[in-house]
Amino acid sequence: MATSNSLDALVQALRRLPGVGVKSAARMAFHLLQHDREGALALSQALAQAVGSMRHCERCHTFCEAQVCEVCQDPERDATRLCVVETPADQSALERTGAFQGLYFVLMGRISPLDGIGPKDIGLKKLLDRASDGVVQEVILATNFTAEGETTAHVISEALKARGLRTTRLARGVPVGSELEYVDLGTIAHALADRR
Repeated sequence: MATSNSLDALVQALRRLPGVGVKSAARMAFHLLQHDREGALALSQALAQAVGSMRHCERCHTFCEAQVCEVCQDPERDATRLCVVETPADQSALERTGAFQGLYFVLMGRISPLDGIGPKDIGLKKLLDRASDGVVQEVILATNFTAEGETTAHVISEALKARGLRTTRLARGVPVGSELEYVDLGTIAHALADRR
C-alpha cells in the first residue's frame, strides 16, 4: 500500500503511545483523517498546548501548569502524611479514590538496575529532603507491586528509616468483588500475611 510521508509520520508518532502497534496506529491515523479531522486538529492542539505549558511541580514532581500544583497548595491537605508514587498516573488514581487527604511525592519512575536506573535517577535525595522537613510524620510507599516497585519501596524505606522517619506500605490483598477461587495464589498469600 502506497502512503505519504505525512501519513507515515503520523503512524510512527501514534506508535509511541504505550501498547500501540503498527496496525493500531494505522487504524487510528486513518480514522482521524477519514472520519474525524476536527478531532485530529483538537488532539494536535491539545497536545501542543500541554507539551508547551505543563511542567513538574517544585514540591511533588507531578504535572502542573504553575510552579506548585493545586494539591501542594491546598491548605486543607494533611501535610504530616506524604504518599510516594511512581508516576502522575498513579497519583491520579489515588486521588480519584478520595481516600487520601495528605500530600504526594511523584518519583517519575522506579529503580530498575537492569535498565540502569538507580536511586539518584528517581530523585531519592529530593524525596529525603522533602520527607525530613520536620512536618512529615508518615511516608506511605505506594509504589507498584512489581519487582522494580518493591525494590524502589525497599530502598526508600531503608533510607527513610535511617533518618528516623516512619514508613508504611500500601496493603496488598484480594480485590473487592472477587471470588477466592479465581484470585492468583500470590495475592491470596499476601492477603493472609497482611490481614488486619
